[in-house]
Amino acid sequence: MIYIYYAFTLILVISSLLPLIQNQFWFFRIFDFAKVQIMILQVILFVVGFFIVLPQKIFLTIQLVLVACIIYEIALLYKYTPLYKLPKISKTNRASESIDIISANVFQFNTKFQNFIQLIEQEQPDIFITMESNQAWDDAMKVLEKTYPHFVKIPLENTYGIHLYSLHPFTEQKVHYFIADDIPSIQVTLKTKNGISYDVFAVHPPPPSPTEEATSKERDGELLAVAKKIREEQRIGVVIGDFNNVAWGKSSVLFRKTSEMIDPRIGRGLISTFHAKYKLLRFPIDQMYHDTSIFVEDIKALPNIGSDHLPLYCKFYIDPKNEAQEDEIETLEAGDLKEVDELIQAGKEEESDRETVVTE
Repeated sequence: MIYIYYAFTLILVISSLLPLIQNQFWFFRIFDFAKVQIMILQVILFVVGFFIVLPQKIFLTIQLVLVACIIYEIALLYKYTPLYKLPKISKTNRASESIDIISANVFQFNTKFQNFIQLIEQEQPDIFITMESNQAWDDAMKVLEKTYPHFVKIPLENTYGIHLYSLHPFTEQKVHYFIADDIPSIQVTLKTKNGISYDVFAVHPPPPSPTEEATSKERDGELLAVAKKIREEQRIGVVIGDFNNVAWGKSSVLFRKTSEMIDPRIGRGLISTFHAKYKLLRFPIDQMYHDTSIFVEDIKALPNIGSDHLPLYCKFYIDPKNEAQEDEIETLEAGDLKEVDELIQAGKEEESDRETVVTE
């Protein structure tokens, strides 16, 4: 039992420290995702250790190392809990109506189309976005086009198809291929009832994993290219989708600082969405960010639709004159923009084995 304790301690300490190595190979980045699970296991191991190991010097040293790791994980995750207090924001002077969005990675091989269609009919969002939507999903969602007559559709068979539907017309719409010609993102501009323009960016970069991309280069490059465009355009807007990253990952932090956007989960909770079937192995990789003119009223995960992701729901209103959120913005430090440009370029230069089939 003692040797098992030492072995597990070594594994958990390494799991905590590996993400600190800024290598984009999947083996280093994959441990970013499981910070909650790693911390819980560290706490359990710390407590159990006192019952199975005699309190010798080496044992106490190892316990101190575990405590240090636990403190590090808590410091990283604390602000993504309701314990982290945000300043109260007055909601008396709302400049727009409420707008709600559903973002769902539907899982390309999920054929339970009706589950998702029923969810949209029940929730009736202003906008909904699907990722991994191929031609079969495109065909299935045609029944929603009568209610949602404004859309941008990019059905792909490589798990990076993406669709965006809206109740309201677009004043602008663009499809971007920032990093690769088979990874699209969608940007649309809409107007509130009283004429405030705002953008919605839908994104789905590829994950670093042994079964998909060997590195996080394309993911990081895609996210930072979106962030840089937002920084340059300085529009009111939100970015939403399957980021295939967690908020404390380096590229997510750079994304937030580059775009100068706010993560609405801070002070609310992690809102983990993947994997939908395994509660103990669920990570918050479906994300939403917004600028300081947007005030989030609700953000949550919705029920399972048969996919490996839970849909993400967000409700917000717009008030450009309210400066209550200005203090929440984090900005780039000296030299960071150069690093952002380097990561974008590395993403463009990365070769992928994906096969693209575009369906018209």
